[in-house]
Amino acid sequence: YQRRVRGQQQVTMRAALRSLTSRASFLRAPTARAALVGAAGISFGGLSYAMMDATTTTTTTTTTTTTVKSGNSSAIEEAFWAKVAEIRAANPENRCVKYLSREYFDSLSAEDQVVFFNCIRTGVENEDSGLGCYAMKPEDYETFSQFFDQIIQDYHKADASAVHETDWDISSVGENGVLDVTKLGLPQLSMRVRVGRNLEAFNLPGMMDRAERIKFEQAMLGAFEALVKDPNYGGAVYSLSPDHGVDANGNKIANPNLISDAQYQQLVKKHVMFKDMDADPYLKSAGIASDWPYGRGCWQSADGQCIIWFGEEDQLRIMCMKTGTQLNSVFNRLKTMLDTVEKIDGIKFAHSDKYGYVTSCPSNLGTGMRASVHIKVPNLTRDGTDTKCKQICKPLGLSVRGTGGEHTPIGADGTIDLSPSARLFIKERDIVAALYQGIKDLMEEEKKA
Repeated sequence: YQRRVRGQQQVTMRAALRSLTSRASFLRAPTARAALVGAAGISFGGLSYAMMDATTTTTTTTTTTTTVKSGNSSAIEEAFWAKVAEIRAANPENRCVKYLSREYFDSLSAEDQVVFFNCIRTGVENEDSGLGCYAMKPEDYETFSQFFDQIIQDYHKADASAVHETDWDISSVGENGVLDVTKLGLPQLSMRVRVGRNLEAFNLPGMMDRAERIKFEQAMLGAFEALVKDPNYGGAVYSLSPDHGVDANGNKIANPNLISDAQYQQLVKKHVMFKDMDADPYLKSAGIASDWPYGRGCWQSADGQCIIWFGEEDQLRIMCMKTGTQLNSVFNRLKTMLDTVEKIDGIKFAHSDKYGYVTSCPSNLGTGMRASVHIKVPNLTRDGTDTKCKQICKPLGLSVRGTGGEHTPIGADGTIDLSPSARLFIKERDIVAALYQGIKDLMEEEKKA
């Protein structure tokens, strides 16, 4: 019951915030702050209503109507900031509340307060968050730099003067650019390299409504069509959007790439598609999971080795995968595909002079890259968990996940998903080199175990 009520509150307040954002005449600071406090989970009943006077402003969307009372909001603001302080004391690893200050929030315009609250909302609603914040627009890292710079420097362990550099040239890595795991005594491995990308012409997923999600999907169809026609790729588009909105006569516009639920589940099992995001409380609070399943789907090449997800945490997750022995082969193919996509008319990736490629989560800024392999370490996982593996890998700058991704179990045979942790202030070529070195280091520990 509590989960259902919380979900209803989130839907109602998210609709209110979007309506407030689009109707600037209602954005008087007290009204905006009252909406934000309500959205933070300090109830609109009880405490909130008792603290407000009878002056009301009503905001309406096509599906939800919410009444926000304004006037004597100071007590409610005190309650909100007291809640932030409480979370900060109980969860010191929550970087959102660690760097969130009342002085900074009050310094923002009413319009920016609404957007900024959407950025920090997940960290307030999910107290155990590590980062607890997402950008809502490509420019948020500049607009709210006073907040995000601190988060980024803390998480990425970087100096304030650091500037990201992009470099895909691996000719000087390994043996003339060849990174062959057979040299480490290993057989073929399942290898995957992916990057997160967003188009600068659209809001980031947390700020998108259903109409924009559909518009983004439609905008990408030209790019997917170009890839399908390219003999190097081919393939097909698989979409979850039930429709593409309505026409001038109110009739639903059919989605030509719509697949059935059974087809979707099959693609999830094959790790071709991502899971239902609506079940993730962190993405849900950030608005990233909203309007599921509209604007979600993927393109997959004919050989199954190249995939582009659309509508996940970032607008695009572009990846290449294969089973083989040379890490450089999948890395180089991804670079070629990225170059092909970026040359397509209408495709311009959001980019920051300081932070490289812009992503929703500050953890993925810069390269937006995750390079990984599935590797068997039965000795280190003898207890059936990845606990020992993580203890060994963390000091090596490596992340360990289950074979199905984050928060999934390891394989019954001791197979884990291994990847370098760094994303920002590191060059792409150095990530794939770090993965190769990480495999070598981990296998030495496996022999000792």
